[in-house]
Amino acid sequence: MLLAKTREQIDPIAHGWRIDRLKTALVPTMGNLHEGHLALVAAAKREADKVITSIYVNPTQFGQGEDFENYPRTLERDRELLAQAGCDLVFVPDQGVMYPFGLDDQVRVLAPAALANTLEGQTRPGHFDGVTTVVARLFNLVRPDIAVFGEKDYQQLLVIRRMSEDLGYGIRVVSVPTVRESSGLAMSSRNNYLDAGQRAGAGELSKVLLQAAHRIVRDSGNPEQVERDATDRLKQAGFQVDYVAVRRAQDLGTPQDSDRDLKVLAAVYFGGTRLIDNVNANRVGIPED
Repeated sequence: MLLAKTREQIDPIAHGWRIDRLKTALVPTMGNLHEGHLALVAAAKREADKVITSIYVNPTQFGQGEDFENYPRTLERDRELLAQAGCDLVFVPDQGVMYPFGLDDQVRVLAPAALANTLEGQTRPGHFDGVTTVVARLFNLVRPDIAVFGEKDYQQLLVIRRMSEDLGYGIRVVSVPTVRESSGLAMSSRNNYLDAGQRAGAGELSKVLLQAAHRIVRDSGNPEQVERDATDRLKQAGFQVDYVAVRRAQDLGTPQDSDRDLKVLAAVYFGGTRLIDNVNANRVGIPED
């Protein structure tokens, strides 16, 4: 597996692959890899001839008081996992490569307001501007044909798809279903902040969301009532609830009776750790009034 840390190192490799007409896929990560990340690499290998995984902890998507300084950095272990997974190149830029003019004088790519200012954006203002800025920079540095993202960060996925299309990158954004622990907890690097007991108990989040989705699909439940009931159940289970929301899958808009492709999304705190998750609530086949 190859290693590149600068534009000068990655350019000739990626350019050579393009000359050889090899399709490349990028898997952007912040490291501290787990099975969820490796599922992204596996999907990238199915879609492309060459897989590039980036590892960069991006400061511009962390808000004040968030865990940028303490975010786990496990590069050597990550490289071993990627080599075992069949990744072809790991790209590990430093801040000087990603932000050559510094963070205080950077050019920013603003996320689309309608997508970015709801749900996560309400709690973490500016977060998605940091995401779009760093992903745009990675796209420019790597110039992949395909980029692979997980559905756990569903709002992020929609924002990146919109950015890629709006800015004309011509990069196909592929999504991969959420990988879960045995308890149902969505895999995340932040799960490492939970102790063993908390980790088992946190699996209740996905169960509550699945119950909410079932009510939407099978019982034609009122979305607002479903949100309130799910919030109550999570609080009873020991979660501090940021939001539970039933939204249209395509744009996170408020669903109407005619909408069929829905998501139930949530953000909570458990044991001081912030967790996000989402499940499908597809109402296709349910008769309309």
